[in-house]
Amino acid sequence: MIFDNFAAFKAAAFQPRVGIVGAGPAGITIAHKLAQARIPSVLFEAGSDEFSEESQDFYKGRVIGDPYFDLDVTRLRFLGGSSNHWAGWCRVLEDYDFTPKDYVPHTGWPIRRADIEPFLPETYEILDIAPFRPDTPVSADFRWFEMIKSDHVQFGEKFRNELSTNPYVAVVLNTEVERLIGNGRVATSARLWSNGAPAGEIALDYFVVATGGLENSRLLLWSNEQSNGGVVPNYAALGRYWMEHPMYWGGDALITDPGAIAWDRDGEAFLCPSPEAMAARGILNFHVQIETMPYHGMKRHIAELACYAPDFTEWVSSQLDLRLQCSSRVHVAWEQAPDPENRIVLSKTDRDAAGVPRLELHWKKNELDRRTLVEGLRLFGENMARSNLGRLRISDWVLDGSPYPDGMELAGNHHMGGTRMSDDPANGVVDRDCKVHGMENLYVAGSSVFATGGQCTPTTTITALAVRLGDHLTRVVA
Repeated sequence: MIFDNFAAFKAAAFQPRVGIVGAGPAGITIAHKLAQARIPSVLFEAGSDEFSEESQDFYKGRVIGDPYFDLDVTRLRFLGGSSNHWAGWCRVLEDYDFTPKDYVPHTGWPIRRADIEPFLPETYEILDIAPFRPDTPVSADFRWFEMIKSDHVQFGEKFRNELSTNPYVAVVLNTEVERLIGNGRVATSARLWSNGAPAGEIALDYFVVATGGLENSRLLLWSNEQSNGGVVPNYAALGRYWMEHPMYWGGDALITDPGAIAWDRDGEAFLCPSPEAMAARGILNFHVQIETMPYHGMKRHIAELACYAPDFTEWVSSQLDLRLQCSSRVHVAWEQAPDPENRIVLSKTDRDAAGVPRLELHWKKNELDRRTLVEGLRLFGENMARSNLGRLRISDWVLDGSPYPDGMELAGNHHMGGTRMSDDPANGVVDRDCKVHGMENLYVAGSSVFATGGQCTPTTTITALAVRLGDHLTRVVA
């Protein structure tokens, strides 16, 4: 059932047991799991079922630190959430992404990859993807891995029929949970804002916060402030350890053995280092994305041919005065160390239309970010040469310590951390079951629970964790 506002929902007399705040990939996945178990839930979606500037205005905020995207552009506030502009790239965190790095503080999860493995088949079904092909070593320190470029499931569209007809789930559009109310042991109710006006409160047995990697922290910070610590009683880490995946074009490669690498349909390949190589260099996880098609038109066709028929191409390019080689652009994306100073806080001066403080994102790359970029590219270049894969020219700005360029990608729009998972409430917000430390009925879903980010896109892991949490709730609530 889908309702346009909270008044319509109340009139239907639907009796949910679980309230899910946010109808993006995590929230919809959990509602889907609960419905399968015949446990009634309600999804509160602050936006409508389509994009609007008025709704996006609630996402405006301020970034303090390094250049970053406008916060009201980097995520979407309507049914399906940011899956509506997701590019569809899929990959799951590696097993070693869950383990601590003894040379980087605060790394490691309280769970392991094995804890989400049982939920991956269902995750692949939700995302309409096949299981990943096995990784392939291409050198002593690097391996090729499959980045699946899927048809980017839009969750609001894929699950709309189920959300409309399943008797165990209700969606309430245009209805924001303005704050949660708690007593330090349980979340007792949610205060709502619907169709631009206060809409009262709703008391439920369980609540799941699934509003995204920025808004999860914002909602819990505001709720905790208004409840005098009654929503997140152990709040030392709340909003902290926020992470992104910085992304830059770091150089150009001459590929001399293209047959040693599996290229996708776009002429791209993704390679990542071994954990042993990372540890030896004292760097974080990263990947290089080799783009073999930087040319267009006739130049592109001849550059592609250069990879497979170099002698013939040399003659053709000389006749056309193109002087092309099998050259590639090399993009780099890396994980950030969990830094408590990279954090989300509430603005002291600026509020949205519902009276909730807008967020301020404090985010800077540090020395380890730079080291990972520089040493990671050096490691890749050395491996290319030793394995006769080709040669790498690292961009001058990387080697000479120049500022990060503003005209490149900057980052992946991957919002991670802020309500990180930890066994210790002193440096985390949720436990291994995604339950808020000290609370009996409050859970958090989405990438905000990530303890470390790995090198890959987060949506597949977000979905797997949501399937796992949904499975957990079916046993707890029942």
